[in-house]
Amino acid sequence: MVPRLQEKYEKELLPMLEKELGRKNRLSLPRLEKIVVNMGVGAAVTEKKLIEEASSAMAEITGQKALVTRARKSVAGFRLREDMPIGCKATLRGVRMYEFLDRLISLALPRVRDFRGLNPKAFDRHGNYSLGLSEQLVFPELNPDKYARVQGMNVTIVTSVDSDDEARALLAGFGMPFKRDEAEAGAA
Repeated sequence: MVPRLQEKYEKELLPMLEKELGRKNRLSLPRLEKIVVNMGVGAAVTEKKLIEEASSAMAEITGQKALVTRARKSVAGFRLREDMPIGCKATLRGVRMYEFLDRLISLALPRVRDFRGLNPKAFDRHGNYSLGLSEQLVFPELNPDKYARVQGMNVTIVTSVDSDDEARALLAGFGMPFKRDEAEAGAA
């Protein structure tokens, strides 16, 4: 079964981007390459159980097992030793990537408290978009009774283009809720 956003990309977004960017070659058009979801668990230095809790929450959210990330250096001020587990991440591609993006846009972001839209300037000048969520419980898959500790996460959406404007057009086509500028909002 083809995910809803992948079908939308192939049937609606590709022709729209062809026309908007003036290119016929489909391989030169923007596309999603991967989505990386990352949780840093700084308190895991003292409590080992928190890494397991975070990686099980990550597995429920993304649909695949999370990779435990380890410290590269020792930092005495943080009581951190080299190779200690300090977080977890999952890299999504293909069907899981489109399904996660669909759940992020349609279910999780509307559940964020006081949500007024995503920053349209959070690109890294290479066409990749990053956003942070302050708590993982905005995903409806997670049972709030099971996860008592609030844990934030970072989501990085990697695209195939080096232009932020083209990547922004792609993500807006998927329905990413970007904030509108004040000048735009006043004119509308």
